[in-house]
Amino acid sequence: MMTGQETDESFSLLDEPWLPVRLQNGKVCDLGLLEVFQRAGEISALAETAPPSLIAQYRLLLAITHRALSRSQGNWADADRTRWYQSGLPTEAMLDYLERWRDRFWLFHPEQPFMQVAALAEAEETREKQKPWTQISLASANGNTPVVFDHSCDLTPQPTSAANVLRTLLGFLQFTPGGLVKTLRSSDKAGALANTAAVLPLGSSLAETLCMALHAPTPSGHEDLPCWEHESPSVAQLQAAPRPASGPNDRYTRQTRAVLFLPDEQGQVQWLRFAAGIALADDVQAPDPMASYRVSKQNLVRLSFTEGRAFWRDLPTLLPDVKGKASQPAPVLHWAASLLANLATSEQSLLVAGLASDQAKLLRWRSERFNLPTALLLSPEGAEELRVYVRQAEEVFNDIRSVAARALAESMPESEHPDTKTRARKLFDTGSAAPLYFSAAERSLGRVMALLGSGNSSDLDKADAIWQQALLAAADTVWQSVCDALGDSPKALRAEARGYMNLMKKLKPLRPVQTNHAVAEEETQV
Repeated sequence: MMTGQETDESFSLLDEPWLPVRLQNGKVCDLGLLEVFQRAGEISALAETAPPSLIAQYRLLLAITHRALSRSQGNWADADRTRWYQSGLPTEAMLDYLERWRDRFWLFHPEQPFMQVAALAEAEETREKQKPWTQISLASANGNTPVVFDHSCDLTPQPTSAANVLRTLLGFLQFTPGGLVKTLRSSDKAGALANTAAVLPLGSSLAETLCMALHAPTPSGHEDLPCWEHESPSVAQLQAAPRPASGPNDRYTRQTRAVLFLPDEQGQVQWLRFAAGIALADDVQAPDPMASYRVSKQNLVRLSFTEGRAFWRDLPTLLPDVKGKASQPAPVLHWAASLLANLATSEQSLLVAGLASDQAKLLRWRSERFNLPTALLLSPEGAEELRVYVRQAEEVFNDIRSVAARALAESMPESEHPDTKTRARKLFDTGSAAPLYFSAAERSLGRVMALLGSGNSSDLDKADAIWQQALLAAADTVWQSVCDALGDSPKALRAEARGYMNLMKKLKPLRPVQTNHAVAEEETQV
C-alpha cells in the first residue's frame, strides 16, 4: 500500500492522460483535464466505448464548464453561448478553475480522493472489508451478476489501471440501479441515470458540444455544487435520508455509492471499499437534464432501451410536444434548441446512450447516434408529422402481427383452441419479424425526416409517398418470412392464402394513387 505522501501525488486528473478523446484528424488518445480544455476545439468527441461511462464523462466536463463560467463570467445568456460556440470556450477560465481546485482532483488523495469517500478507511463497518474493483464495473461479473464473456472472479480480481477504474467509477455512479448494499444502509437509491437512454446534442467539436448542452447559470443565492467543491462525505452523511439534487452539477457528480480505491505499489487498483452513498431522492419537478419521458396511460415513463426494439421508434419522444400529451423531451434538447435558433445549421447530431436495467438486474447497454433536421428540433409541427409516421409504422406492424398469428394458428392442429392461438402469437413475437420490418422501414427514415424538415408542402407529399412505399416493402418482407415459417402442407397453404387476402385489406390505405407512386419511385431513385 502506498504511503500518504506518495498517494497524494500519484494520479492527478488534471495532468495524467486518462480521458479518451478523438481528435479532428481521427486519432484517438488519452488526455488529462487541462489538455482537454486547452484542445477542446481540436477534439471532435469523447472516445469512450462503454456507453454509461461515455455519458458520465460528458456530464463531468459539463459540470466543470458550468462552474468555471460561473466563477469567471457570472450570469450568461444564449448570446454568450452562441459566441462561445462559434469562437471557442474561454480557455483561461477553464484552466483557472481547475487549478483553483487542483487539490480535489487527486485520485488517491488520503483526505479528498476524487469522487470517493475517505471516511471508509476508518469507519467500523468498512475498514476491515474490501471488495474487488469489479464491484463498480457494470460490464463485469461480480456477486450474483453473471456477464457473458466476462470471467472476473471476486476472490482474485485482475488489477486494473488508475485511468480505467476512474472511467468505470464515473459510469457506475450515474447508472447504478437501486437495490441492496448492506453496508451503512440495507439498500440504496439508484443513480441519476439508472435505466435511462440518456440523450446529448453533439457539435462538430467538444467545445461546441459543451456549449450546446450547457445549462443556465445557477440562480443567485442558490448553490449547485459538484462533489469536489464539498468536503469528503462523512459516515453520517452516507447514512442520512435521500435528498434531491440541488441542480445539474449535483446530479452530474452525485456520489450515489461510497467508494474508496485501494491502490497497490504500481498505482493499479485490485480492491476497494464500498458502502451506501449519498442517496438521490426523486424530484418530479426537476427531471434529469438528459432523460426524456413518453406518455403511457397518462403517466410519464422514462425513455430506456428495450430488447429487440429499434430506438428510432422512440425518436418522437426527443422532439418538441407543445401539448405535452405524447412526450417530455430532455431539458438538454431545449437548451440546444435555444442555441440552434441563433445558428444557420440544417442538421443536428444526437447521441443516445445508456444502460437498461430491471430493478437491480442489468439488462443491456447501447449507444446510438442520429442526425436530425434542425427544423424538427425547433418545430412542433414537424415533430408531430414524424410522430404520425412512426405511429403509422407501429399500427401497420400490429396489423401484420394479427394476420400472421392467425395464419400460423390455422396451420396448426386444433387451430381454434386458445392455447394454439397463444402459441402462434409467441412464435411470431420471438421470430425475426420485428427486426425485419423495422430495419426495412428505417432505410427510408433519413430521407423522410429531411423532407419533413424542409417545411415545404410539396416535400410533405413526397415524404408521405416514400413512407407508404417503405412500409409496404417492409410488410412484404415480413410476410415472406411468415410464409416460410408456415411450410408447404395443404393446411399451411390454405392459411397462407387466407392470410394474404386479409393482409392486402389491411394494407390497402397505404397503396398510393398513381401520381404518388410515381413521386415515390422518383425519390427512391434519387
